[in-house]
Amino acid sequence: MAFLTLDKLEAMTAVCSVGLDMIAVPGDTSATTISGIIADEAAIGMINTKTTAVRIIPVPGGKVGDSVEFGGLLGYAPIMPVKEGNCDLFVNRGGRIPAPVQSLKKINPVMEKN
Repeated sequence: MAFLTLDKLEAMTAVCSVGLDMIAVPGDTSATTISGIIADEAAIGMINTKTTAVRIIPVPGGKVGDSVEFGGLLGYAPIMPVKEGNCDLFVNRGGRIPAPVQSLKKINPVMEKN
């Protein structure tokens, strides 16, 4: 039984984390599904004005519950389930998610007078 899921990790990004790092997913996960996950993280970063990152690793032949060894200091990771669904329409729509731009925030009023 998995208590920590990809959905929970994504939700934690919205409040405290900087993204999804070294997350192993089944090798048959579609490119558009991975693109959708990356877009979710980018949107979270834009809304929260913080930089987010994603390193998702599709493991060829890997199934949910298996473990993959990265070697050396990288350690290992369990292969996590990815929510069923189709991101094709969203991803193929195109467009851009803007980066979190810190320079558009209101500057200290004392500094604005100079």
